[in-house]
Amino acid sequence: MLFVATAEAGDEEMRRRILEHKKARAKDWNTLEVTTHVGSQIMRKLGKSKVVLIDCVTLLVNNIFEKYKERVSEKEVVNEISELIKCIKESNASFIIVTNEVGMGLVPTSKVGRLYRDLLGKANQMLAECTDEVYFMVSGLPVKIKPPPRS
Repeated sequence: MLFVATAEAGDEEMRRRILEHKKARAKDWNTLEVTTHVGSQIMRKLGKSKVVLIDCVTLLVNNIFEKYKERVSEKEVVNEISELIKCIKESNASFIIVTNEVGMGLVPTSKVGRLYRDLLGKANQMLAECTDEVYFMVSGLPVKIKPPPRS
């Protein structure tokens, strides 16, 4: 198992959250902490891992926003996710990718909030398109989205 952590400790509260998350992980997991260029870094670290767990795309897109600040555009997100998709297709591992759905709530009041929502949605669509299965978690219960349930 290769666990890919995309969180960045930007403040003390986030540092504590990351520390707690590290403590909860299985000791035998191989861990890669990476904030961008996830696909190429996974390929370097993958080794013989048969399963890759990425936690999470939501923070990955946030990291891109932090890197590019007000210059962030769809191009940077599409490039990052395309690199990840290339990694998925070229490896023999199974991938479990955690992300959040942020487009189902209220429309953000700020321009950057709306852009973030839209670009995370784009990233999620790209990943869902290249995967065999997609699950939506609601109140801790998995709802299968792809492939659709049989009638």
